[in-house]
Amino acid sequence: MKKQSNLSRLLSYAGGHKYFTYVSWILSAVCALTALVPFWYIWKIINEVLKASPNFGSAQNLTHYGIMAMAYAIISYLIYIGALLCSHLAAFRIAANMRIDITEHIAKLPIGFTDSFGSGKLRKIINDSTAATETYLAHQLPDKYAAMATPVGLLALLLVFDWRLGLLSLVPVAVGFAVMSAMTGKRMEEKMRQYGNALAAMSNEAVEYVRGIPVVKTFGQSVFSFKKFKATIDEYKKWVLAYTKDMRLPMMLYTAAINGVFAFLILGAFWFTNGTVTSEFFVNLLFYIIITPVISVTLTKIMYMSEEGMVISDAIERIDSVLNAEPMSVGNNSHKPKSASVELESVHFSYDGKKEVISDISLKIKCGQTVAFVGPSGGGKSTLASLISRFFDVNSGSIKIGGVDVRDIPKDELMNTVSFVFQNSKLIKASILDNVKMGKSNATDEEVLNALRAAQCMDIIEKFPDGVNTVIGSRGVYLSGGEMQRIAIARAVLKNAPIIILDEATAFADPDNEVKVQKAFAKLSEGKTVIMIAHRLSTVRNVDCIYVISDGKIVEYGNRAELIEKKGMFYKMQNDYQSSVGWKVSNETEESRND
Repeated sequence: MKKQSNLSRLLSYAGGHKYFTYVSWILSAVCALTALVPFWYIWKIINEVLKASPNFGSAQNLTHYGIMAMAYAIISYLIYIGALLCSHLAAFRIAANMRIDITEHIAKLPIGFTDSFGSGKLRKIINDSTAATETYLAHQLPDKYAAMATPVGLLALLLVFDWRLGLLSLVPVAVGFAVMSAMTGKRMEEKMRQYGNALAAMSNEAVEYVRGIPVVKTFGQSVFSFKKFKATIDEYKKWVLAYTKDMRLPMMLYTAAINGVFAFLILGAFWFTNGTVTSEFFVNLLFYIIITPVISVTLTKIMYMSEEGMVISDAIERIDSVLNAEPMSVGNNSHKPKSASVELESVHFSYDGKKEVISDISLKIKCGQTVAFVGPSGGGKSTLASLISRFFDVNSGSIKIGGVDVRDIPKDELMNTVSFVFQNSKLIKASILDNVKMGKSNATDEEVLNALRAAQCMDIIEKFPDGVNTVIGSRGVYLSGGEMQRIAIARAVLKNAPIIILDEATAFADPDNEVKVQKAFAKLSEGKTVIMIAHRLSTVRNVDCIYVISDGKIVEYGNRAELIEKKGMFYKMQNDYQSSVGWKVSNETEESRND
């Protein structure tokens, strides 16, 4: 299948506004040609003045020619406004449709795609990359067609008055085009891409470095932490210097060529006339000297448009990195779970297609059971939970809810069946009411308040003057970690899904908040199938079954008493946990005093 050009790709998003794009191109070309007409009248004015010399008062039609030159300049400007109006109408529609297409496609992707791809990178693509196409279509593309039409009109003007001077004027143009080709070839395009990647990496690292400054200063790691940021700066510097060095000679030759038209004309004038200049030839020479700067401006525009073409190629490539991502398979997609049981059969999964993070896991969770996944960090607990809620699709094996493969359950039905309370609670920049209602959009205010009450959130509501209408930040900036967690639990309570997945849900809770969070969990879990992921082993005392997961495999499973009796990995983890709970800072001052 033939790959679409960048322009064809962009125009495919224009819909009915595609014709505005075509009209803008035509108007831009007409504008460029119309802008050359005043030069014709300037030539007439110069010719009339020299004919009347030395009796300049007898010059004819000067006012008429001046008015006509001004009129065509105004007409050209008005046409340009019309061209920009049409191009902006099309550009805004195309950019809007692209953003819609990207966001709709993201909705079809596995939920885990956002975390693995990076929300910051996605935002940059949705906003910045589409904005780059908007600028290109609204301004640079009309200018491109104007720049293409200008040489045609210039060629006609240059050859009409004196073909010898006209051809002489084109010599620097030919040199300029040759040099420009060297500056905008495939090699330079690749360097521009590397430059863009280095700039993006440096920008991302700068954000991470600034965000981490409080932690960096606290632990005295400023020099160590700066090394990674400095490495991206050095990489950016390397590509900037390489690009600049490669452009030095071509840019110098290009500038000399397009600005050296005057020298060519003056030398040519002496050569053509053998030192004897007629008034007619002098008028033509003066006209050529006046009009040749247009050549310089036009070539410079074309050069920068070639550079912008490389930028737009990079923007479309980044957009395609999202649009080409494989959406979730839909399968039969017509079955509904018969119960809240969960079954995994020989599940294998890898993020990169190489190293498995889940290897041959099989387990059964009965409807209404509470189970826990425990184990060392990086063992695969959270990954396994995310597979159950289909954040990603398994590479092989199957995951069934209520006897139905999750790949055959309609997306909305699956989301209604499973509630996920994250380790880092996901709260949007909206009111507490709106955040909770994300669990059930048509819930009444009374239902929301009941959910907040069940999640032990009333003390949070009461401390704000606006109550449930208090707006919180996208990361819950006005709330503590435990308070954010309780809001997230209230959302899950309101959703009332039969399966609850709790991922390290008390990780950020202080002791006071942890008690309230645990009470909220108890309310949330009533009559539900619950899957807990926990590091704090105190939270898994009363679960029906504990699965110890390490290196992507189930090492052992059973209830707490059975696992302690086995004296395996869980037994060791329990002892380590008890030691950490009993640990305290010794009072060396007091001890030394006693000594």
